[in-house]
Amino acid sequence: MPSEPTFPQRVEEARVYLLERLHAEPEVLLVLGTGLGHLAGMIEDPLLVPYDAIPHFPRTTVTGHHGNLLFGRLRGRQVAIMQGRFHYYEGYSAQTLTMPIRVLSLLGARELVVSNAAGGLNPAFEPGTLMLINDHLNFIPDNPLRGPNIDAWGPRFPDLSTAYDRGLLARARACARRLELDRLAEGVYVAIPGPSLETPAETRYLRHCGADAVGMSTVPEVIVARHAGMRVLGVAVVSNVNDPDNFKPILLDEIIRESEACAARLERLLLEFLRDE
Repeated sequence: MPSEPTFPQRVEEARVYLLERLHAEPEVLLVLGTGLGHLAGMIEDPLLVPYDAIPHFPRTTVTGHHGNLLFGRLRGRQVAIMQGRFHYYEGYSAQTLTMPIRVLSLLGARELVVSNAAGGLNPAFEPGTLMLINDHLNFIPDNPLRGPNIDAWGPRFPDLSTAYDRGLLARARACARRLELDRLAEGVYVAIPGPSLETPAETRYLRHCGADAVGMSTVPEVIVARHAGMRVLGVAVVSNVNDPDNFKPILLDEIIRESEACAARLERLLLEFLRDE
């Protein structure tokens, strides 16, 4: 009876499958979070590959995550777009849920632009704030690099002192100024395991830890991207802000609705960012 392929073997099979279909090597990988999948319609000469067609790829199970990988040109750059991501709360290990990042890094992507829908913790924020992520806290109880290190993929102990690239952050700030975007902020993102949303006490605790926004994704992807030597820009769409002393129910439908309402502003920022290379 044949043995199950190892993780490196699964990654390699997925890489070869995509390589045989690509017309050009992707430069930038964009990961679009909940309600933020509209950029995909702007790609020139798109190649769409459903996740379920790619060997060993995880399957997305979350509303608002379409489950496609798109390749093509956007603002003159070769891009890959993940329409939908994977989460620890879906039952995946951190290693498995970040497999697409690993595969795309091995296909040539050198930049990761990652977005997400997040809850606001900073009382100065309001719904619809676009927060440039300048650092993170990882409260997901797994690390995608746990286990034997593959030296060809990256170092055993990758440095995360500048997990979010300062040059890309400066470029994003300049783009936002040119576009005169309102409700733009910068801060620390904290990743929690989910799927349950935060209690008032947890919200208060996360604030005291120094986080400005909270979500259930992104950080494992950033860890793998940095391990692979990719530069990272992160943007959180703050869909709701809760005061732990005057707490209101957090509803997924409202998060999706607010994220979609902010999509046009985020798209303008990302399109300007890609053009501004």
